[in-house]
Amino acid sequence: MMAAIHRHPLLLALVLGGLAATGFAPLGLWPVTLLCVAGLMWLAENLPTSVRVERSRDTVARTSAPLDFARGERMGMKESFLLGWAFGVGHFTVGNGWIAHAFTYQDAMPHWLGYFAVAALSLYLAIYPGLATLGVYLARTRRPDMAVTPLFAALWIVTEYGRATIFTGFAWDPLGMIWLDTGVDQSARIIGTYGLSGLAIIAAGAMLALFRRRWHVGAPLLATLGILAILGHIDMSGGAANSGIPITPITVVQPNINQNEKYDPALEEENFVKLAQLTGPSSPDKPRLIFWPEAALPAWLDMEPEWLERVAALLGPNDLLMTGGAKVYFRERGKGFYKDRTLVGANNSAWVVTPDARLIARYDKAHLVPYGEYLPMRGLLEPLGLSRLVPGDADFWPGPGPRSLLLPAAGDRPQLKMGAQICYEIIFSGEVVHRANRPAFLYNPSNDAWFGSWGPPQHLAQARMRAIEEAMPIIRSTPTGISAVVDARGAVIASIPHHQAGSINAILPTAAPPTFFSRFGNMVPLAFAAGLGALTLLLLARRGSSR
Repeated sequence: MMAAIHRHPLLLALVLGGLAATGFAPLGLWPVTLLCVAGLMWLAENLPTSVRVERSRDTVARTSAPLDFARGERMGMKESFLLGWAFGVGHFTVGNGWIAHAFTYQDAMPHWLGYFAVAALSLYLAIYPGLATLGVYLARTRRPDMAVTPLFAALWIVTEYGRATIFTGFAWDPLGMIWLDTGVDQSARIIGTYGLSGLAIIAAGAMLALFRRRWHVGAPLLATLGILAILGHIDMSGGAANSGIPITPITVVQPNINQNEKYDPALEEENFVKLAQLTGPSSPDKPRLIFWPEAALPAWLDMEPEWLERVAALLGPNDLLMTGGAKVYFRERGKGFYKDRTLVGANNSAWVVTPDARLIARYDKAHLVPYGEYLPMRGLLEPLGLSRLVPGDADFWPGPGPRSLLLPAAGDRPQLKMGAQICYEIIFSGEVVHRANRPAFLYNPSNDAWFGSWGPPQHLAQARMRAIEEAMPIIRSTPTGISAVVDARGAVIASIPHHQAGSINAILPTAAPPTFFSRFGNMVPLAFAAGLGALTLLLLARRGSSR
């Protein structure tokens, strides 16, 4: 068994990474993920520093001596990086497999290219866990007795944050997401999701210590996580969610319009009728906030008054409608009969519509999807047929970032501040709220219609984690699901299943006071990583003094 592991460590790491993806939504097998991470830690701790390849003209011998980085022996560095990289390839290929489904809606490119895209993305994303295992190796070549668990947790936090920020970032499913609904997830109010990833590494290290019968190490760590889980289930709000606050009725609409139906001109009227029927009748006595999905309408609301009036006619006298739409920009040339208008760009926007057909606020999506909403290096890639995955020849332009939109008071409804995060950008921990002008809730219009079966539950899970971090309700409306009302503790109050039309009529949950994480953002998990690094050095110093 051990001989087989030594011969094929990368294959084992690849399998462990693929299995680790089962700990995320929709399966939620988080103990499997922890076991797989523990297996990766064992490989990273033992194989790269215990196997040394010595080459001569005629023989290849293996010894148990550690590699000497100072002498330039590179085989151990390469192996240690490739262990984490192979784990990442397996993990991201399984976890992000839903991306291939998006290519089935793009006739400008072959559908099989979706599988290539998943593989190519995984090869890149796997670099970050590879850097974490490489960091463990480099540290242990200097000090073989260095404690691996806190060091690996610190490195994982830093590299995962790097994955979420470098080259615009891809923050989908950080390791800390496995804690959702365990109680440990509530610790995100303090250390954020990347900090929870560090806790996952610590839990895996504790399991590894117990496997080695090092009870004095593993048992206290697991006991601490158990206490965090228990504390996470204790309601500290001190009362009902809307205690002492005016009740605000809301309606969330999910029309179940598939991606191939959304932009079909022949279905334009039918799609609008679905939205209108699910919005339901208005009542002058109960002013509502109504939420429609991303790109709900084929119209440019600020340029097509007849569409704006049709939408406004659905509203009661004090209702407000939040809907996704596009803000387009043209370049005009010529005059009179010879005037030519060329579409040059657009914003992916969320509009606020009043009953008297006014647009009183707009949020422009800031964190755009590469190759989905804009084409990097367009001049090079467009001639190769690598167009965007959404219809149209012009790219979307990014907005300025998180901001709070003011919703006016009407009837019994108080004046409210609303934040907005459109679709994909809700996954970026610490980047969803304007801290200096904190909103009462977040509106997350999304289009998950091309996300396959795994993408929508993963997307909802990440929105729920933002609610926990920021102690803020989130209202999600999507064309095909999963639409939901999420409270300030990340609990789903109401939802509409995937691929089902419906509407949610509920009361807007209230926000809790700002959390520690919401005040300081991702400086907190990075400080946590620095603390884990300091703990590693402290343990090293204690071991040195005890000799």
